[in-house]
Amino acid sequence: MSDTSPILIWLRRDLRLSDHPAFHAACSTGRPVIPVFILDPLYEGLGAAPKYRMGLGLEHFGETLAEKGSRLILRRSDSALDALKALLKETGAGAVYWTRQYDPDAVARDRGVKSALKEDGIDARSFGGHLMFEPWTVETKTGGYYKVYTPFWRSVKDRDVDEPLSAPSDIPVPESWPASDDLKDWQMDAAMNRGAEVLRPFLQLGEKAAQSRLGAFLAHKVADYNTNRDLPSVDGTSNLSENLALGEISPHQCWHAGQRALHEGKSGAETFLKELVWREFAYHLMHHTPRILTSNWREEWAGFNWNEDERHAEVKAWKQGRTGIPFVDAAMREMYVTGRMHNRGRMIVASYLTKHLLCHWKIGQKWFEDCLIDWDPASNAMGWQWSAGSGPDATPYFRVFNPVSQLDKFDKQHAYPDRWIAEGRSAPSKDALAYFDAIPQRWHMSPDDPYPEPIVDVGDGRKRALHAYENRDF
Repeated sequence: MSDTSPILIWLRRDLRLSDHPAFHAACSTGRPVIPVFILDPLYEGLGAAPKYRMGLGLEHFGETLAEKGSRLILRRSDSALDALKALLKETGAGAVYWTRQYDPDAVARDRGVKSALKEDGIDARSFGGHLMFEPWTVETKTGGYYKVYTPFWRSVKDRDVDEPLSAPSDIPVPESWPASDDLKDWQMDAAMNRGAEVLRPFLQLGEKAAQSRLGAFLAHKVADYNTNRDLPSVDGTSNLSENLALGEISPHQCWHAGQRALHEGKSGAETFLKELVWREFAYHLMHHTPRILTSNWREEWAGFNWNEDERHAEVKAWKQGRTGIPFVDAAMREMYVTGRMHNRGRMIVASYLTKHLLCHWKIGQKWFEDCLIDWDPASNAMGWQWSAGSGPDATPYFRVFNPVSQLDKFDKQHAYPDRWIAEGRSAPSKDALAYFDAIPQRWHMSPDDPYPEPIVDVGDGRKRALHAYENRDF
């Protein structure tokens, strides 16, 4: 194959130019580079909010490439392999490079693609970049995988993390470009309905925005991160999960920036680094035990009698933020309006669903998969199983977060529910009212409705949960 043949960059969750090993390697050859995104069944099947966010991310990245004199080629296909083969034929490309993904469906797809392309004589290469540590490279002293976070952290905290690569100064372009789908025809926002307009102002798209977020966090917030990360009414976190989910910033970039802050004496920087490694731990577990996505990681929990009926009235109230528990309801409404939820809120709503309501964690996992713009398969699954007690590093079954006392502890003035709950308030906030503009009209909810009484008393719910756990059949 001619050394001047183009290279296809098959983009997925890596919508950036800096610290992009596959892009860097392709541009370094001097050969024409053709960036490609394929809307295959794995992306067609995304939930409403993450699919909408991906569409916006693709639009923004296409504009970034255009500023560099390049283009983003879009193709929709039932088979990523078929789409790539068609593009190889149309362009005369001799290579396809991509960034690895790690969920089981993506791994199966990518292995099939690599094998088929190599059989056709195509140079098919996968690169790292979505993680700092490839999951198979972190092992216990006995050669196994880590099942507990703290030993995992100790194992990797002093490891060398690759220095971030700079963005290519020049993206070589082909003599002619293949045809591209029109992103608007894909209707990535269709499932959002009227919620898209409400959600959009809360999003920060693209690489520049992500870098600005990181810089502002380290300059102004990381010093107090240990405390403020637990306060739901305070903007004390990095908010980078939105950008990490689509690879608009790399974990390497976050790690090295966090290390610099740590060396400057900013006390919260180590906790920030631990959060980055918590993300790595989720991927480590997904790689070694992919069942974490679909079934109880602790297999003995298969016998626990959770409610699995999504139509149950209590589940409906939980989804709609109408449980009568202000911390739970505020967090659920924040997610529906912004596409994100405060970390402390995620713990509270997950504990409430799985313990106070004794509902299966899969119900919450599925709802988050539909509502979160920062949805990540590994982190979402591990977070839910951690809260439910069925996962690795899980909260003990007897730890049932009290959402009333938790609010009093972390938000004494109740500013968080004041921001997100409209019912019962004479002058609801703009954000609280926005919730009613975003939700489906079939929910028949109004800010003028009375705020509901608790669907389950927190004390009674805790007793019910402990009774169920103590009498579990395993």
